[in-house]
Amino acid sequence: MEMEPEKVIMRKGLSAEASPYRCAACHGDEGVVLGHPIRGRAKSCSLSALPALASTKEFRRTRSLHGPCPVTTFGPKACVLQNPQTIMHIQDPASQRLTWNKPPKSVLVIKKIRDASLLQPFKELCGYLIEESNMIVYVEKKVLEDPAIAGDDSFGPVKKKFCTFREDFDDISNQIDFIICLGGDGTLLYASSLFQGSVPPVMAFHLGSLGFLTPFNFENFQTQVSQVIQGNAAIILRSRLKVKVVKELKGKKIAIPNGVSENGVLASDWDPEVGKQVMQHQVLNEVVIDRGPSSYLSNVDVYLDGHLITTVQGDGVIVSTPTGSTAYAAAAGASMIHPNVPAIMITPICPHSLSFRPIVVPAGVELKIMLSPEARNTVWVSFDGRKRQEIRHGDSISITTSCYPLPSICVQDPVSDWFESLAQCLHWNVRKRQAHFADEEGEEAEEGEEAEEG
Repeated sequence: MEMEPEKVIMRKGLSAEASPYRCAACHGDEGVVLGHPIRGRAKSCSLSALPALASTKEFRRTRSLHGPCPVTTFGPKACVLQNPQTIMHIQDPASQRLTWNKPPKSVLVIKKIRDASLLQPFKELCGYLIEESNMIVYVEKKVLEDPAIAGDDSFGPVKKKFCTFREDFDDISNQIDFIICLGGDGTLLYASSLFQGSVPPVMAFHLGSLGFLTPFNFENFQTQVSQVIQGNAAIILRSRLKVKVVKELKGKKIAIPNGVSENGVLASDWDPEVGKQVMQHQVLNEVVIDRGPSSYLSNVDVYLDGHLITTVQGDGVIVSTPTGSTAYAAAAGASMIHPNVPAIMITPICPHSLSFRPIVVPAGVELKIMLSPEARNTVWVSFDGRKRQEIRHGDSISITTSCYPLPSICVQDPVSDWFESLAQCLHWNVRKRQAHFADEEGEEAEEGEEAEEG
């Protein structure tokens, strides 16, 4: 359930003071319209940006899972200034359910390449989607170039019905209804990178090495895929980071054949008069700034909403989402945060200060990272481990919360799936059990025996 005031319809002659805000979390699921209850909410038109909600009563948990009640008045006269630039709403995790405005017709299947163990699951899944579910299946062109697939005559009839695309060349963002990933966590990160705007729901099967972000097992995929097509599933909205990299070209001319530069930047993003090159990325896990091949410490300034908050001296810094908190950030000593928590994490990598601890800042703030004037060397930046590039003096990296989260389909629900992944994949808090004390009668008997012997 979205934590926002329910709208109250006003009649002529009624003042705004007669329409107090009502919190759906604190006052139940019904709003009041001039004494008459209104039930439910209008469905959202964009599933990827903000999914429509089904009935939430059967999925409710305790109210402690809600964020603060969004009452905007405090006492008779004080109130909070309304801000139309809301980044995201705080929701009850149990209320996030998948629904379709129209039945899905197209699906993107992403398979981990160069993995022979995935060939048979890939063929079974595609055959089921095309022949039994009558879906339009999109696959990447290089997947079909695998000799094991290209030389399989029995798979030929299914392969002819595929729609293919090439990364960085073909735009499929408005043609895909949902996504199925076969592989490890890297397949989900790759799926995120293909959609720089609204992301379709993602169903990820665990067929890789770790599988923290891929909760589904492939054994009974027909039933699970059928439920998703019918719209019967829970989802978790994984926030992403919107990253803008601005580079000073300093008189250098970059060849832009066919409107695309060597870094994949559209020609329209390059302004020769200003002498700056602008690149944008949507990041699911983290942005990593490191010292690269240099033997010197990296030295970068970190600004928050325009104010210098600190200078990072060390091997680098990680700016991550809650989803990325269990990845590189966890290895660098950060806390693990549930993906439903709206936050951005700043984690230093081997800082040259014992008091520099990881911090968490609110989602929606804007971070800006630049080389310090006294830095001895450049730094390097990567986005979810991809598109690595050098950052020099005068360049800047701006990071904030994206308004396009990634809706990941759950096996059970957002809370249960996350703790299951912590236990199974990261072996969180796994240790040998402490032995319990003997019962009191046994202890008294032992004490009596020792007294008699004495």
